[in-house]
Amino acid sequence: MNELELKYGCNPNQKPSRIYMEDGSELPIKVLNGRPGYINFLDAFNGWQLVSELKKATGLPAATSFKHVSPAGAAVGLPLSDTLAKIYWVDDLGELSPLASAYARARGADRMSSFGDFISLSDVCDVDTAKLIKREVSDGVIAPGYEPEALEILKAKKKGNYNVIQIDPDYVPAPIEHKQVFGVTFEQGRNELKIDDDFFSNIVTENKKLTEQAKIDLAISMITLKYTQSNSVCFVKDGQAIGIGAGQQSRIHCTRLAGGKADNWWLRQSPQVMNLPFVDGIRRADRDNAIDLYMGDDYMDVLADDAWPAIFKEKPEVFTREAKREWLDKLTDVALGSDAFFPFGDNIERAHKSGVKYIAQPGGSVRDDNVIATCNKYDMVMSFTGIRLFHH
Repeated sequence: MNELELKYGCNPNQKPSRIYMEDGSELPIKVLNGRPGYINFLDAFNGWQLVSELKKATGLPAATSFKHVSPAGAAVGLPLSDTLAKIYWVDDLGELSPLASAYARARGADRMSSFGDFISLSDVCDVDTAKLIKREVSDGVIAPGYEPEALEILKAKKKGNYNVIQIDPDYVPAPIEHKQVFGVTFEQGRNELKIDDDFFSNIVTENKKLTEQAKIDLAISMITLKYTQSNSVCFVKDGQAIGIGAGQQSRIHCTRLAGGKADNWWLRQSPQVMNLPFVDGIRRADRDNAIDLYMGDDYMDVLADDAWPAIFKEKPEVFTREAKREWLDKLTDVALGSDAFFPFGDNIERAHKSGVKYIAQPGGSVRDDNVIATCNKYDMVMSFTGIRLFHH
């Protein structure tokens, strides 16, 4: 099959729509269930590239949670601590497989953004991962294969309409890619940049102690950025993205957005949030929304509303700004990647507030000296990669 007709394009009024191979060759995918749409395939193909590269760079199973052609989360399959298992709502599933752990991390870092995601998996989907996917609100999944029982679990999701795509892991795209905008065809070479340990060898700060875990985390950040709509920055901690700022016109807004998400990830591990007295039977999405509201600075206004008794068994104490700052100060050794240079030191100041210790960025700004000096002020390690990673 070299062509697949779709219901419509980005929007229902955009017809006809299809995916096809211009050279007449076979499509590298098979739809095993459901009817994926135009945006589903954009997410699937971008996500597949991301997890494939993460697997090659780290040797670990990888997963990503995509929404609107940018990752909401990405991670490799490291074991979950008891705390992470609880805040990701998987503590009732026992010990997870490495692939399931990768998806739990990718989904759990920013659960609000991952609501209704498209999932990409680097490895054959196993039963653990399928059971985890089954309980989440998701549009579909792409993987190089599926265990028989896992496939049956996924086929039963969404009343039998869940999108399940199998991709040929040996497929190699043409080195030149094309797309059309306003009837005009654009052509460019594919971004085949390989990101490995040597990618971070040019350390420009006084502190040059880049740990092995930091190298892994920086690789995750840069590979994630390679498939994130620009401008973008990515915060990573212990093998998973914890904050992604995508598609912003200003670099500092990327950093603030991603930093805020990283802060929320860490605040969810605080005693104040871990011990929230939820009513029995609350839906997962409602619980996630309530947690984000609780962590917000305007929660005192929310407490004055009559809605809280439907969420909590009793009125929780306000999580004050001072208490949140005290907890956030315990977040350390975070890695931060940027798809283009930081033009001002304000980005570093904001990164410091979210525990950033290691930074990778292309460099090349006229204010590089100011950015480096700001890193030195906080004893950070910063690498200049020399390569921009814009993605549009």
